[in-house]
Amino acid sequence: MVSPMFQLGNEDMGPPWLRPLLKASFFNPCEIHGDSSKSECNLYCLDCMGDALCSYCLPDHSDHHVVQIRRSSYHNVIRVSEVSKLIDISCIQTYIINSAKIVFLNERPQPRPGKGVTNTCEICGRTLLDSFRFCSIGCKLRGLRTDPELTFKLRAKPSREWAHGSDSEDELGTPRKVAKTSNEGSSSMSSGTPPTISSYRRYPRKGIPHRSPLQ
Repeated sequence: MVSPMFQLGNEDMGPPWLRPLLKASFFNPCEIHGDSSKSECNLYCLDCMGDALCSYCLPDHSDHHVVQIRRSSYHNVIRVSEVSKLIDISCIQTYIINSAKIVFLNERPQPRPGKGVTNTCEICGRTLLDSFRFCSIGCKLRGLRTDPELTFKLRAKPSREWAHGSDSEDELGTPRKVAKTSNEGSSSMSSGTPPTISSYRRYPRKGIPHRSPLQ
């Protein structure tokens, strides 16, 4: 049963599925499909927030948001390309493994920092690069308890419309009204070819009357 705290959630403290994800057990044989090959549980449904899933469980979650968990040195990781669309992972050190950028799910404490270390994880003490504060998503979650400036809430990127203070431009900066007009106009207008200029005069110009030639 999911805790009420998970159900209520807090955007700054993370979405409701974050804590269940960090507590889930991965890479065990699936209890339902354990007799099948490749039934290792390395998937997680963010909608159900239950146990880890194997690939044979996916048909029951076809319309749900499922992420894949991977392993590095016996620790669970998730690709940045997946998790960065869901939560703000700033301040967490990322790593490159098998040409993919990843972050660790939970802390990885070290017995003692090496000599000359100038920066460590604020929670578990793991050595970090100077530009980071935490070694994992779990450590950042614990850091939120004491630092109100931290958040897992994704920051909305300012759109071009908002930046220009106008609602008449689309994402490419093309005025919408102009674009609509060009779509409704002739193809020569939208393709950049100068339009054929036709005279607005429907009748011949009236000039000085000429007498018929003398016979």
